[in-house]
Amino acid sequence: MPTLLVIGYVWPEPSSSAAGRHMMSLLRFFKRQQWQVVFASPAKTTDFMLDLSREDIESVAIELNSSSFNRYIERLQPTAVMFDRFMMEEQFGWRVAESCPNAIRILDTEDLQCLRQARHQAVKQQRPLRQSDFNSELALREIAAIFRSDLSLIISSYEHRLLQQQFNVDESLLLHCPFLIDPLVPIAESLPYGERQHFVAIGNFRHAPNWDSVLYLKRIWPEIRKQLPNAELHIYGAYTPPKATALHDANMGFLIKDRADDATEVIANARVLLAPLRFGAGIKGKLFDAMLTRTPSVTSDIGAEGMTIEPMAWPGAISEGDDAFVEDAVNLYSNELLWHQAQQNIAPILSTLFNAESIEARLQHRMDYLLMHLNEHRQGNFIGAMLQHHSMKSTEFMSRWIEAKSRSAE
Repeated sequence: MPTLLVIGYVWPEPSSSAAGRHMMSLLRFFKRQQWQVVFASPAKTTDFMLDLSREDIESVAIELNSSSFNRYIERLQPTAVMFDRFMMEEQFGWRVAESCPNAIRILDTEDLQCLRQARHQAVKQQRPLRQSDFNSELALREIAAIFRSDLSLIISSYEHRLLQQQFNVDESLLLHCPFLIDPLVPIAESLPYGERQHFVAIGNFRHAPNWDSVLYLKRIWPEIRKQLPNAELHIYGAYTPPKATALHDANMGFLIKDRADDATEVIANARVLLAPLRFGAGIKGKLFDAMLTRTPSVTSDIGAEGMTIEPMAWPGAISEGDDAFVEDAVNLYSNELLWHQAQQNIAPILSTLFNAESIEARLQHRMDYLLMHLNEHRQGNFIGAMLQHHSMKSTEFMSRWIEAKSRSAE
C-alpha cells in the first residue's frame, strides 16, 4: 500500500477555513485510492482541529529544525510527501530529499501568497497592481518552492495561468485542483426566497482580506440599511478579535457573530452573501459555500476570480465601487425575480469548474505518471534541480545551525 505523508502548516480545521476543508478533500481522495495517509505538523493543537483518527488518518507531531524528523521519515519511507503551503517545503523539503530521495514531493499551495501580498500592497498604496510587485522576497521563496517540487496543486485557474506567464513555470509542474464537492459533507437544505432573511458575511478574522472586507462593509452598510431598514448584516468569523467585536452595532443591524458552528447552515438561511474582497488570492470558500447552498452573492472581481468562465454569468453580482456594490446588494435582496435568476447561474458553474469526478481523475492521472516516471520528470526540471542543489543548502545549514544551538542551550 502506498503511503502519503502530509506536512501541515496547521492542523486541519474544516469548520474554520476553506483551506481546512480543501485539505480534507485531498486527504479523503488519497484514502479512496487506497493510500495510507499520515498527517504531521509542527503546529500547536487547537480546540477546533478535526479528529483525524475518525478518518483513519494517523496524526504525528514533528519538530522544526530537528534531525528527529529525518529519523522518522527514514522509518516511514513514504511514497509521496505533500507540503501544506510553501513554508513547509522550505522547512522540510531538503530533509525529505535527503532521507527519501525517491518520494514524490507535492506542494499544496492553497493560494499564491505572493499574489495576495502584492495586491495588498497595491490596495494600501491606492494604486493598480504593477509588474514590479512580484519582485518580492516572498515571491522568490514561493516560486522557488514550486520549482523544487515535483507537482504543485494550484487552486485557481487565474493563478495557474499566472505561474506560467509571469514566472515561466512549466505546466508539467502544475495541476489545477480547485475545491471538490465532497460527498461526505452534507449540504444544508436550500430555503426559498420568502423563508430567507438578512445578509451574511463570513470569514476567518485572522485572514487579512476578510478583515479588510469587514471594515469596507462597516463603511457602506449605513447606505444599504437606509434603503432596507429591516435588513441585518450577520458577520461570522473564527478567532474574533476585540477590534471586530467593537464594530458590533445592534441598532444598525450590523451584527458580529463570532464563529459559525456550521458555515453552510448560516449561509443557507441568509438571502444574500456579501463578499467585497479588495485583495486576496486563490478561490473563496465563502463564495463556494454560497453556491452549494444556492445563495446569491455580491462580490468583487477578485472575489469571483477563478470561480467562473465566460460566458457564464455570476450568481448574483460582481461590483466595483461603493455605489455599485450598494445598488447591487439592495436590488438582489429586494427583487425576488432577480434573486431567482441569480440562483439559476449556480448549477452550470458547479458542474463545470468544481466537478469532483473530473478533478480527481486529473489528479489520479498525474500521480500515476509520477509513480512510473519520476526520474524522467525530474530530468526535465533543470531549474528545480539547480534550486535543490543551491538554495536548499542555505536552508539546510541554517536549520542545522539552529538545531545545534538548541542542543547547546539544553
